[in-house]
Amino acid sequence: MSKLPLSFACWNYDRIGALVDGSVQPEGIDLNYLNMPVEETFWRMMRHQEFDVAELSLSSYLIGRDRGYPHVTAIPVFMSRSFRHSGIFVNTSAGIEKPEDLRGRRVGVPEYQLTACLWIRGILQDEYGVAPSSIQWFTGGEETPGRLEKVALQLPPEIHIQPIGPTQTLNEMLESGEIDALIAPRAPSSFLQGSPNVARLFPNYEEDEKAYFQKTGIFPIMHVIAIRDDVLEANPWVAMNLYVAFEKAKQVVYDGFNQTAALKVTLPWLTAEIERTKLAMGDDFWPYGIERNQKTLEAAVRYSYEQGLIKTRPRLEDLFVKSTLERFTI
Repeated sequence: MSKLPLSFACWNYDRIGALVDGSVQPEGIDLNYLNMPVEETFWRMMRHQEFDVAELSLSSYLIGRDRGYPHVTAIPVFMSRSFRHSGIFVNTSAGIEKPEDLRGRRVGVPEYQLTACLWIRGILQDEYGVAPSSIQWFTGGEETPGRLEKVALQLPPEIHIQPIGPTQTLNEMLESGEIDALIAPRAPSSFLQGSPNVARLFPNYEEDEKAYFQKTGIFPIMHVIAIRDDVLEANPWVAMNLYVAFEKAKQVVYDGFNQTAALKVTLPWLTAEIERTKLAMGDDFWPYGIERNQKTLEAAVRYSYEQGLIKTRPRLEDLFVKSTLERFTI
């Protein structure tokens, strides 16, 4: 019997490497892997649903479920996760020394609805009392002019957002002082090139992020895996078979980390870093499934609702394919 061909758009993470090289194969499925940058994948999936299976922004997915489009449903496989204290950059002449200093300031975001920005706004409010309504937001391309929101936003009136000019970039505006700070998943080129005008708000971000995890138990989720609903309706078994395959592919990465005779990753102290991470977060430090991610997912949903990105607050079990909700081990 022939396998079901499915297109799969995703960046080339190590945790899908075994799926890409074929050493792990989802039962009954022939994946046509398309290696694409995340921004392109999200845009094409949200606007046109071009792929059968795709990596998708968690924030965009929550908005889509709230509005009933696009017609996709996620499985609890989290391609991208990242602590986000490192994603706040300030102009060094703006006098911003601590998070509370962001109140009343001009802050750029590439898109207001980006998952990284969703998390950072939530963290700023929960941990430092800085409400999104206390900031003047500017949106636009970070390095290239003309970036637009993937989905049209319907925000509360107390949120003040202004698009930047058609030839402006947030990076240039941050370096020149036209905006006071930038919140983004990618570090601006001015910072990467060592501009004295740009610095991180949290220079010792690793310590701050570890303290945040110890306090909250939250490891922020950025991206889910979404499957088109028409694919699921015709082949309901696809969700669990993919879920199992993603778990197996992730285990291949863990097994490689445990081989200390030769380093799998081009980092000289890889073994020490893995040991530190396991000590802080447990052996399965990048968990899939609902049970171990409940607190993180509930925080993301709450932030999206409180920030006005979604109008109703969904139950977690309504966000994922039903067959993948129970704890699953291999």
